[in-house]
Amino acid sequence: MDATTAPHRIPPQMPQYGEANHVFELMQNMLEQLLIHQPKDPIPFMIDHLQRDNDYVPKIIILGPPASGKTTIAMWLAKHLSTNLLSVESLIAKEYSPLVADARMHYQKFKGWILDGIPETREQALTIQTLGISPRHVIALSAPDTVLIERNLGKRIDPQTGEIYHTTFDWPPESEIQNRLMMPAGISEGETARKLLEYHRNIVRILPSYPKILKVINADQPCVDVFYQALTYVQTSHRSNAPFTPRVLLCGPVGSGKSLQAALLAQKYGLINVCCGQLLKEAVADKSKYGEMIQPFFEKEIAVPDNIIMKVLKQRLDQQDCVERGWVLHGFPRDLDQAHLMDSLGYKPNRVFFLNVPLDSVIERLTLRRTDPVTGERYHLMYKPPPTIEVQARLLQNPKESEEQIKLKMDLFYRNSAELEQFYGEAITLNGDQDPYTVFEYIESGIINPLPKKVP
Repeated sequence: MDATTAPHRIPPQMPQYGEANHVFELMQNMLEQLLIHQPKDPIPFMIDHLQRDNDYVPKIIILGPPASGKTTIAMWLAKHLSTNLLSVESLIAKEYSPLVADARMHYQKFKGWILDGIPETREQALTIQTLGISPRHVIALSAPDTVLIERNLGKRIDPQTGEIYHTTFDWPPESEIQNRLMMPAGISEGETARKLLEYHRNIVRILPSYPKILKVINADQPCVDVFYQALTYVQTSHRSNAPFTPRVLLCGPVGSGKSLQAALLAQKYGLINVCCGQLLKEAVADKSKYGEMIQPFFEKEIAVPDNIIMKVLKQRLDQQDCVERGWVLHGFPRDLDQAHLMDSLGYKPNRVFFLNVPLDSVIERLTLRRTDPVTGERYHLMYKPPPTIEVQARLLQNPKESEEQIKLKMDLFYRNSAELEQFYGEAITLNGDQDPYTVFEYIESGIINPLPKKVP
C-alpha cells in the first residue's frame, strides 16, 4: 500500500486472514496477560504465552447452593472436556494462596480448569481477578430452598468408599451397600438452612463480578438436563470485539426466500446485496464485454458457463463497497464445482445459511404468483389477491413458475445441497418455511454471534 495516498485500499485477503486466524483475539489475550503479570521482559513472556497455546482451553467456575448438584456437574464437565477440576476440598489447606498456586500451575498447562464452588465470597472473587485467574464461563445453579433442604436430607454416605448416594435419586441396588450407608454430618434441616442463608448473603455480592460471562441454570430438574445446558454454554464462544465484515452466503431452493432475506440484511446492516442472476441480466443490459458473452446463452435459454459467471461475480465482489461493507450473495454457487471455483479465487463467505423449505410450500408460494401486464404489479392469489375481478382477469403467470418447472429446480437443488453443506462445514441450516421475519431473526443471530463449536 502506498502510504502517501488516501484512502488506503486494504486487500480483501488481509481481513480474511485476520478472521481465519483470530489475530485480533490473539493480540487482545496477549495484552491482557501482559497487563496482569507485568513481566520485566515482555518479549520472552509473549513467546512463552504463544507456545502454551492455551487461550481457548476451558476456564470455568461452577457456583451453587448446598445440594444443588454443582460438584456432580463440575465432575461431569471435567471428564467430558478432559480438564482439571479444582475445589476447596482438593487443596491441602483452605487458604487462598495454595488455590492460586494450583490454578496458576494448571494455567501453565494446556488443559484448563474448572473451579467447583470457588469463589465463596466477594473477597475471594476479587483476589482471583487480581492474581490473573480469569474465567471464561461462570455457571450459577439455582433452586428453591425447600427443594434443596429436602434433597440434602436424602444424602447418604458409604463409610468404606466415601461414595455419596441419595435415598430418592441414586440408591445403590446392592443390599450390602444399603445396610452400611450412613447419614453424613451437617445435613440436618437446621444446618442446611444456615448454610443456604450464608450462601445467599455471599452470592449476591459474587455474581456482579462476572456480568458478561454468567449463566444461571435451574437446578430443580434432572441432573442430566442441567449438565447438557451447562455443556452447551461452556462450549459457546462469547461475542468478539474484533472488527467483522460479514460475507454472507444464502443457499436454498427456488422460492425459499433468499432474495427477501438478502434485502433485509442489506437494509439493516448496509451489506451489498449481490444476486448472481441479476448481475448477469445487468451485464447483458449494459452491453458490457461480459454481457456480449452472456447474450447468446440467454437467447438459447441454456446455462451460462461457470467461468463467465465467476468473471462477472469477481468484478462485483472486488469493488470497494463490497470489500469495506461486506456482502450477501445468493444464486451462486449452486453446486460443488462452483463452490470450489469461488473458493479458489479467494471469495470465502464467513457465514453460510441453508434455507430448507418443503416442496409443497414452494409450490404454494410460486405457482400462485401472478403479474399484471398493465401496471407491472405482482400479486399472489392467496397472500396478496388482486383488488378487482377486472384486474384478476388480465393477470399472467410466469411460465418458469409452473409446478413442473419448480419440481425440476427443487430436485436439482437438493441433489447438490448435500455436497455444498459438507463443503461449507460451518454452515447453519434453518427452517425457511415460517414467517420471513422469524427467519431473518435466526439469520441475524447467526451473523452477530460467534459460530457454535462443532461437538465431536
